[in-house]
Amino acid sequence: MILSADRTIVHMDLDCFFVAVSRLMNPALNGKPVLIGGSSDRGVVAACSYEARKYGIHSAMPMKLAKRLCPEALIVHGDYEMYTKKSDEVTEIIKEKVPLYEKSSVDEFYIDMTGMDRFFGCYQWATELWQKVKHETGLPSSFGLSVNKTVSKIATDYIKPNNNYPVERGTEKEFLSPMSVSKIPMVGEKTYHTLRRMGVEKIHTLQQMPVELMHDVLGENGVTIWHKANGIDDTPVIPYSERKSISSEETFDQDTIDVVKLKDILIRMTESLLFQLRDENKLTSCVTVKIRYSNFDTHTMQSRIPYTSCDHHLISRMKELFDKLYNRRMLIRLVGVKFSHLVGGGYQINLFEDSLEQIQLYQAMDRLKKRFGDDAVMRAAGLGFHLRDFNPFNGIRKSVAGGIQKKETAMA
Repeated sequence: MILSADRTIVHMDLDCFFVAVSRLMNPALNGKPVLIGGSSDRGVVAACSYEARKYGIHSAMPMKLAKRLCPEALIVHGDYEMYTKKSDEVTEIIKEKVPLYEKSSVDEFYIDMTGMDRFFGCYQWATELWQKVKHETGLPSSFGLSVNKTVSKIATDYIKPNNNYPVERGTEKEFLSPMSVSKIPMVGEKTYHTLRRMGVEKIHTLQQMPVELMHDVLGENGVTIWHKANGIDDTPVIPYSERKSISSEETFDQDTIDVVKLKDILIRMTESLLFQLRDENKLTSCVTVKIRYSNFDTHTMQSRIPYTSCDHHLISRMKELFDKLYNRRMLIRLVGVKFSHLVGGGYQINLFEDSLEQIQLYQAMDRLKKRFGDDAVMRAAGLGFHLRDFNPFNGIRKSVAGGIQKKETAMA
């Protein structure tokens, strides 16, 4: 068993990923304040360049406010296809070069290089990988190296952009000590204000506090934050696999040809699966629709998409796939939806096009679902699927509660 203090973990982050990709496509954007997102006043900033950040602009800020802070900023619409393509390019480079890696989001990676010192030296190896990513993709990145994921991530944020920082083994607390507590992963705005009210501004102060006090104030999260502040984190690097997927299928007691009802069911499935993705902070880049005809012929069709977990974009893509797939006009026995190529990531709402109102609506819906259950709020089509009594012509097996008796949901 390898002790956490004996590990070597690299955190690599693609600097201003969306902006960097946009600059590769249009070099005229280099050196200028750039905002990625919708150009309307109701839109929000999905990402911004370092030049724009000097004006106080940050992601998720209303575009109207960002334009007021920096009138000369150039607004660029997001290119989902290119972002996904470049993210996959970096993933392939890392996959070929390292023994174990975790893709935590579209532009962030954790790499476990434990044991590499005896061969090449972890820092040298990480530096060569960093240079290879820049050379082959044109994308700038930064990395931090330490004994665990927390310290490595903080080191990356500390040294950005286009740089690297190795934290020497045994100096983790010393490295973290002068930083603001806001730098600790898990410390969001609400937790930060709670700590500030306690008189805690720097990590050094948090390091000196008894862990019992943190537990009394913040519960188990407080204990985790205290450990992170002290440079302690045993979280493993979780091997990344493109084969991870989440799916749902419905089998009908009597075969049906009612396309409207079939689409209602698929919408409800899609909504439910996407809520699960957002709840687990995951994104998908591949959607698959499955149908089985009455003669048991089974057909599937899939589409690669930019990483997302946004309902209305994926529902639209799901409908397109179903319309292409269902071309024999035969009775259908089963329908299903699957999302695969999952990664972790907080880009849960499509910031590139959605308005602030849409984003807030999704967040409110998810809060209701977490509190009252998956069925607490849904689209009208999904509502009908759950509450209407279907007649035998539709062929949907009805349970006593009025729902679907045979339902399969799988997470692989």
